[in-house]
Parts: sequence; structure tokens; C-alpha cells
Amino acid sequence: MPVQGRVVSTALRDALASATGRSCGYGAPPVAADKPTGNTIPYSVLYPLGGTSSGPPFGDQAGDGRLLYQVTSVASTGEQAEWMADKVRSAIVGTGPKGGFATPITPTGHTVIAREIDKEDGQVVANGVYSYVSRFILHVSTPDS
Repeated sequence: MPVQGRVVSTALRDALASATGRSCGYGAPPVAADKPTGNTIPYSVLYPLGGTSSGPPFGDQAGDGRLLYQVTSVASTGEQAEWMADKVRSAIVGTGPKGGFATPITPTGHTVIAREIDKEDGQVVANGVYSYVSRFILHVSTPDS
């Protein structure tokens, strides 16, 4: 099966919300019903930016992908935005005491095999709302069917 972007994106969104303890929207700010904190600042917003696929020849059911994501941390102060960005970074690329990634990202039918920081644009402020923009790459594989 080829890599399914939406499946990986929702798994990443859920992992971010769980690891940071703050809500994460998918392409838009979270709504009041989103867990765990609704649309209360600070929160993050996940933007899938596309990716590339590679791997097996046509006809093989397994596939690999390199998916690019932007995570925007939104807050009411500059310090809070940087704090949220630190939590996001730790959730995606932070490692545990025994090695391996500290936060599992478990998309159904896929395996996240590597993660990396692509770029950090840092902090901006507009109309009194602070945001911190980070981009990450997930390398994903699908098992043989």
C-alpha cells in the first residue's frame, strides 16, 4: 500500500496533542471541542506540506514516503510561543533515556522510521498573537501486504 498522507498526519496531530498536553489543529486552529485544551492558547497547528514517495517498483504493495510538515505554535506572549515550540520539538524529535524517540507516532498501516527537523523560521507577532514556525520531516514505510 502506498503511504497515506492523511493517516500519517492525523497520527502526528494526535501524538502532538498527547505529548504537549495542548490541542493541535489540522490545517486550522483547534476548535473548542478538541482535546485536551480546546482552542485555548497556547496551541499548535499542523500543516501537511506534501512529500515524496520512493521504494518498490510498480505492483509491489509496500511503499516509502518522506512527508514534510509545518507546525505553528500559537501563543499570547513571545515566551509562551517559544515554550510551546520547545514542547513540539521535543514531541517530534526528542529521544528517551534508553534511545529511540520519546513520543510514539503510530499511523495505522505505517511505520515512522525516521524524523528530522527541516527548518525553524522562528517567532513572529501579528495583531498581538505570537507564533513560532517549525518544519519537520517524517520518513514513513508501509509493510508488505
